[in-house]
Amino acid sequence: MNYGALPTHMGPVSNPSQPPAPSILAQDLRLTLGSGDSAVEILKGIDLSVPQGQTLALLGPSGSGKSSLMSVLSGLERASSGALSVAGQDFSAMDEDALARARRGRIGVVLQAFHLLPTMTALENVATPLELAGMDNARERAEAELAAVGLGHRLSHYPAQLSGGEQQRVAIARALAPRPSLVFADEPTGNLDAATGATIVDLLFARRAEAGATLLIITHDESLADHCERVVTLADGRIASDRFRAQGASAGLA
Repeated sequence: MNYGALPTHMGPVSNPSQPPAPSILAQDLRLTLGSGDSAVEILKGIDLSVPQGQTLALLGPSGSGKSSLMSVLSGLERASSGALSVAGQDFSAMDEDALARARRGRIGVVLQAFHLLPTMTALENVATPLELAGMDNARERAEAELAAVGLGHRLSHYPAQLSGGEQQRVAIARALAPRPSLVFADEPTGNLDAATGATIVDLLFARRAEAGATLLIITHDESLADHCERVVTLADGRIASDRFRAQGASAGLA
């Protein structure tokens, strides 16, 4: 899918001579599912450092391990071995309950299938997680975030009353409303047509830039990956390549 010209809201490519503190630091991450003769090694020794504020694409075909890596990096699944620090938290030392607490407010996730609650309005889908986290101004923050993604006039609509693009806007608002320092987007345009997908990509990058958050996009689409400062390609559970966009490639875009 072609998303057209690269966005003007990417910001400058990170200066490798003075890297910010890492938002993610993974060392020899491994993930094995099953046991004994049925054990399958999904991640095979991942080393990755991602500075705060960087935009990075995890690129690879189906089965390469990119979605499994996202699950581990975002704290949704524990690695079998290795060290992992995310947003200043030692994820490798935490059990599932501690991981859930560590994710709250620090990590936002946007998924291909939207995952909105069908019995809640757009506003409720965004506000309810904030309320459960104990935020006093949950509804006000949710309204502001929905307005920022262009849905200020659709607050009382249910997911079934929204288009695919509008549902993904709600999902972006939900992910960004807690002001996370790190956002994961797993195939965020996979269920959208080309034109709607391009709009969602622009919106996601723009809102990420305004928040100053680190953004990791998981995709098999090279044209989407090329919107990021950095592209890490996975193959068979390993990092096959790790490239930065040349400084000249972003000239005039910042």
